[in-house]
Amino acid sequence: MTDDKLTAADYPVAEKRPELVESARGKRLEEITLDAVMAGEVTMEDLRITPRALQQQAEIARAVDRAALAANFERASEMARLPQPVIMEIYELLRPGRAPGKQTLLEQAERLRRDFAAERLAAFIEEAAEIYERRKLFSARY
Repeated sequence: MTDDKLTAADYPVAEKRPELVESARGKRLEEITLDAVMAGEVTMEDLRITPRALQQQAEIARAVDRAALAANFERASEMARLPQPVIMEIYELLRPGRAPGKQTLLEQAERLRRDFAAERLAAFIEEAAEIYERRKLFSARY
């Protein structure tokens, strides 16, 4: 992340610490301008939030004792590294009544760990699998 821990004084990072804001392709915030977009120098990849930016938000949330919010940002940081089709596949499985059973979710959690080093997301899916089993959310309810 950064050498110094971010605090509430650094929020919003784009205004207070713009030197820390960088796109996935390495563009600095000051380089992302309308002229650069019109010249084709800025792509959608430069406009997407990065895992680093989400980790920065988590750091600030922890600094102000918002642990649950920080955990959400940390999971989002992992999610930002996933291909869109993987996100949509998991989203669909997490809709009540869509996954055929607990094992399907556990397999997705293992895939997240193995293929994407997404430990926090995997743990979240495992927790969902336990809750879905307890609440009987694996069978179609309609």
